[in-house]
Amino acid sequence: MKLTHQFAVKVKTPGRYFDHASSMHLWVKSSKQKYWILRYMSSGKRQDMSLGSINVVPLQEARKKALDAQIELSKGINPLAKKKATKEAIENKKAPVLFSDFALECIKAKSHEWRSTKHHDQWLYTIKEFAFPVIGQMPIEQINTEHILKILSPIWVSKTHTASRLRGRLEWIFSSAVARKYISGNNPAMWRGHLQTILSAPNKIAKVKHHRALPFNLVPALFKKLRDIESISALALEFTILNASRTGEVIGGLRSEVIENIWTIPAERMKGNREHRVPLCARSVEILNITKMLDPNSQYLFSNNGKALSNMAMTMALRKLTTEATVHGFRSTFRDWVAEETSTPSEVAEMALAHAISNKTESSYRRGDLLPRRRELMNLWEDFCSTGTADNIIQLKVA
Repeated sequence: MKLTHQFAVKVKTPGRYFDHASSMHLWVKSSKQKYWILRYMSSGKRQDMSLGSINVVPLQEARKKALDAQIELSKGINPLAKKKATKEAIENKKAPVLFSDFALECIKAKSHEWRSTKHHDQWLYTIKEFAFPVIGQMPIEQINTEHILKILSPIWVSKTHTASRLRGRLEWIFSSAVARKYISGNNPAMWRGHLQTILSAPNKIAKVKHHRALPFNLVPALFKKLRDIESISALALEFTILNASRTGEVIGGLRSEVIENIWTIPAERMKGNREHRVPLCARSVEILNITKMLDPNSQYLFSNNGKALSNMAMTMALRKLTTEATVHGFRSTFRDWVAEETSTPSEVAEMALAHAISNKTESSYRRGDLLPRRRELMNLWEDFCSTGTADNIIQLKVA
């Protein structure tokens, strides 16, 4: 029979009604479920291909679909397999990954390895400030070297240090994208053999700026002024100088880390990621006793109402003394004093600063941390800071 639209609408008896005009048939499952079906043979197997419901696809359109499918069959194409493959391709097609979304995801993943939140903040600031305006809303696979140069070139000379760090962060993000197959080809932010051939070497255009250090002969006078300042910040600064410590080590220090006048700083808070023992001199112990009385319920060595000091607390205390030196610079002050005013072996001084032994062979054999010799040295440093003299300086021998 030749199917008509009127027949398709009215028929209610379940069954298959073939349309000899198009080699398709009407499959009636119920009065409300009726479908156009094309039945054909492919690879020796009978297959039924739906051309749509009669409520959606008119008869003439169904016949056209059937004809198109038969043309594909004549070319050796299985229309049902093609339809399935097309549907899967559409379902599997992923939306483009924007650089802004991927960069934030990378920073969040990498933040677990940082010991300080400031690293997270620095990464986030440089990426948002300089990269996002240029490539933030671009699909990551479309970003190329020219886009990276558009980010870096304006600040490469004027803000070399920042630009160099930003480039390294971009390289890491794009390396992650390559590993996850979001992009193919070379990393557009790669330095070696790539941007290296376009941009000037950072160390050739930017001078290395060291932390300003106070000459050691001025330290005793500074200590006299420092002790006139009645604040937790001033005590923390004095403690930091006496122990040649870093700011982060001190403001994160816990009272539970001090046992029998030895302050043991855990590896996760050390720059070198190695545990460091600090032999505390008499004044350092006195300072900790004072801070404990001022804030008895705190877990920190230095705190206000149980809260640790901020990164800028000691810097602000130092500014009150009208000196251009930095807190970190006092580590250099200490090292200069050791070299010029004592006969202390460099290994003892370097270990007091928690520096790694530069000689790899010696480092592989040395297991101790020279604590007794470092205690003698730090006691001498306390005497000098307090009085300006250290007449009892002796030569420390390294076993």
